Amino acid sequence: MHQDLITLKKICKPIENDLKEFQLEFDNALSSEVRLINSISKYIIKNRGKNIRPILTILSSRLCGEPTPNSYRAAAMMELLHIATLIHDDVVDDATLRRGRPSINKVWKNKLSVLMGDFILSKALINMVRLNDFDALKQISTTAEKLSAGEILQIEKSITRTMTESIYFDMINQKTASLIATSCELGAITTSKLEEDRQSTHSFGQYLGMAFQIKDDLFDILGNESDTGKNSGGDVKKNMWTLPLIFSKNNMTRSQYRLLNKLLNKKRKDGHILKKIYHMVEETGGIDYAKNKLDDFSNRAIDSISSYPNSVIKQSLVDLVGFNVNRVK
Repeated sequence: MHQDLITLKKICKPIENDLKEFQLEFDNALSSEVRLINSISKYIIKNRGKNIRPILTILSSRLCGEPTPNSYRAAAMMELLHIATLIHDDVVDDATLRRGRPSINKVWKNKLSVLMGDFILSKALINMVRLNDFDALKQISTTAEKLSAGEILQIEKSITRTMTESIYFDMINQKTASLIATSCELGAITTSKLEEDRQSTHSFGQYLGMAFQIKDDLFDILGNESDTGKNSGGDVKKNMWTLPLIFSKNNMTRSQYRLLNKLLNKKRKDGHILKKIYHMVEETGGIDYAKNKLDDFSNRAIDSISSYPNSVIKQSLVDLVGFNVNRVK
């Protein structure tokens, strides 16, 4: 899947006013009477990401009908849930960078970071109740369970060194794709509520989410901190088996595999060791295999919404898939 680079601003042009409504919901949801919470919230807002999940909720609601107040609440809730998981992830991973700036745990230490993540999670739950929609509540609850289960599965397999490709796809489906799929499906749930809309938007988000995680896996091996805004080689350093590594491991000679294990077993993996691992993965086809899978899932995402008539909204969703393929951070 290859197309000309398109900016996120252009993709969001058809939903500019909708995003303003989302922003009001999001800002209200984060407000507190506790000054320290507001200070950390301001830091979070200043260091916000691309808003991919709320953008997907709103685009999906436009694809299926007209956004409702619940569409904007759902969009805010998805972003709150995403931010809470990122804060907790950074504590678990002992990360020092997030989007090119010091992570919250680096600035305010682990205790405050965990509590802030919990606060934001509670705000997401409040928003969830305000939806007053059982279908939405059921979908979001299932997703919250998958997010935690996926992360724990990844840690388990990094300890036991038993990650396979099928387990990997199950893991990223839970820890990454499930949230993106639900963000899309909530667009249908808060508008048409039609089963075919729910299935189509969910499939679109699920495949996009798989592609999104594979792109991040490639960043972990190919990227540098100045581009990605994250600690370089973070997964490799923690012995997390990503798709390029898994493929290469299964397609190496015995001597190559012994050398890879030796490098991975080193407690401190500096830039020199990471470069050696990268070259081994590249030589054995891991990079190309991951790129092909990225294209495959991207194409599946686009196919999932092929039944909808052509429109600026549909084109924005298609362009968002291309944006993920071509993004540099």
